[in-house]
Amino acid sequence: MEGHMITRYSTVLLLLSVFFFFASCFEREEYTTDPHTNFEALWKQIDEHYCFFDYKDIDWNDVYDKYNVQISDTMDKYQLFNTLGKMLAELEDGHTNLISTFNTSRFWNWYEDYPDNFNAVVHKSYMGTEYNIAGGLQYLVLRDSIGYIYYGDFSTPVGEANLDEMFLHFRDCKGLIFDVRNNTGGSLTYSERIASRFMLEKLIVGYIMHKTGTGHNDFSEPYPIELEPSKRIKWLRPVTVLTNRSCYSATNDFVGKMKMFSQVTIIGDKTGGGCGLPFHSELPNGWSVRFSSSPMLNAQKEITEYGIDPDIKIDIKESDQLNNIDTIIEEAIEYLRKKTAGATPTVTNSEYINE
Repeated sequence: MEGHMITRYSTVLLLLSVFFFFASCFEREEYTTDPHTNFEALWKQIDEHYCFFDYKDIDWNDVYDKYNVQISDTMDKYQLFNTLGKMLAELEDGHTNLISTFNTSRFWNWYEDYPDNFNAVVHKSYMGTEYNIAGGLQYLVLRDSIGYIYYGDFSTPVGEANLDEMFLHFRDCKGLIFDVRNNTGGSLTYSERIASRFMLEKLIVGYIMHKTGTGHNDFSEPYPIELEPSKRIKWLRPVTVLTNRSCYSATNDFVGKMKMFSQVTIIGDKTGGGCGLPFHSELPNGWSVRFSSSPMLNAQKEITEYGIDPDIKIDIKESDQLNNIDTIIEEAIEYLRKKTAGATPTVTNSEYINE
């Protein structure tokens, strides 16, 4: 197996070294509000450290020419901010933002041109008011002995005890629906913690690369990222993971991991992507900049910046929404019902296994 195997501990050390590398590369400049100085600083930071130029076929020199002529000495801070924000939008990257005291630039087109495939009102009709809450997880048992979990934000903590209690609640269920639609990301820690409950052996679940120089293609070799199975309760019965285009960043990472497991089927729409590890820097005028600096690859060493395809592609039907029906949840229930027909849930060595 090529490369050195990375444990979670060494992965943290690697990421810290990446951050220190970037910190040492960005030269400190004296505070100034001069539009040209800040434009040049932002363009250079992105030029030397952004990680998806070739993958997205972006000519950053052309972008310089396009926006350089729009910068003038008479611009106020709002005009400068809007111009720089538009320049960053050329990267088509949801992990890239310019942040000031009065605004934050953002690129939202990664999901805006897609169907929502999630209706909060319809979803509430499935959840009711008696569902359980464990950390950031909301869960209940649906019909046909199907467990249902909604996790709407990977920034919301999920502890090991939360997961244990949730799986105990589902001990008589034949299958499980894990819904991460409209979850735009958060902490990779929770992605790993939850995914580790669905596996039996250690796996390489992805790779990470870091910049080794200022050239657009100056990257290290891919370093393997391993995930070990949890030593606590695991779920090995059939699972469906529900996705839509608003699944981004850590959620995209989670879907990529879950897609590797034989008992898991991804249902819904393509995820939103976002596989660049973001880095924060600062302009001479004090504005913060965030952008993708280290590409994270899946287990096949593929870039999933533009999203992950589901195993079963399905959209919510408008006619279903009018009748308070979530087409994607219904597809998942029917899939699991057929998959588990005749199965009797059993418990073996603290692991739930479908026979």
